[in-house]
Amino acid sequence: MYEGVHADPDGETTVARHALTAATYGYDGVVVRNHGDRQTAYDSDAVASETGIDVVDGIELRSDDRTQLSRLVSRYRDQRTLVAIHGGDDGINRFACEEPMVDVLAHPMAGDGDVNHVLAKAAARNSVHVEFDLSPVVTADGGTRVRALRDLRKLHDIVDYYDTPYVVSLNADSHLALRAPREVVAVATQAGFDPEWTREGLRAWGAIAERNRERRSDSFLEPGVRLEDE
Repeated sequence: MYEGVHADPDGETTVARHALTAATYGYDGVVVRNHGDRQTAYDSDAVASETGIDVVDGIELRSDDRTQLSRLVSRYRDQRTLVAIHGGDDGINRFACEEPMVDVLAHPMAGDGDVNHVLAKAAARNSVHVEFDLSPVVTADGGTRVRALRDLRKLHDIVDYYDTPYVVSLNADSHLALRAPREVVAVATQAGFDPEWTREGLRAWGAIAERNRERRSDSFLEPGVRLEDE
């Protein structure tokens, strides 16, 4: 299972510290998903060697301009293993769901964002994973927490109905915000989600990384077709 994290300077913790904590909690890997304007330098292989954690080089692109986002996606698609779009706006959510080069639509229900049946079907068609960001359930209280739970349940219903791919995350920006997978499952259970469904969402980050690494390999020609050594 994997967690998507924001590392310094996009968060409060280095990549290495995130990975060390994730290893302690029993994760298989972390996806470093810093926003495009807040990148960080790290050695994935060195961190993996020290912690036993797979470190996936990702990026979360954000812009209010869909034209600019399109350029950024094209730019980073071959530079990062995982490309996410910072959602929470209806227009940006639509762009992400309709763009096959995007892997993840991050926190689509934040702010005034929403996902309807049109976007859910587009995301399924283009293999864009919709994120279930559980962080508000952990950090918020009162009416904010109630609204977050309501939005997550609505998103679950539509994603489940249209068989839209998804990921689950706490969107951690510090190693202190990380929780063990069993705790993430417990949080999701409060929203009414089946434990195995939640675990599958945690595994999906790793599945995306594995798929994209294969596609970037020299032996890959197209889905189902590879060059074999003679």
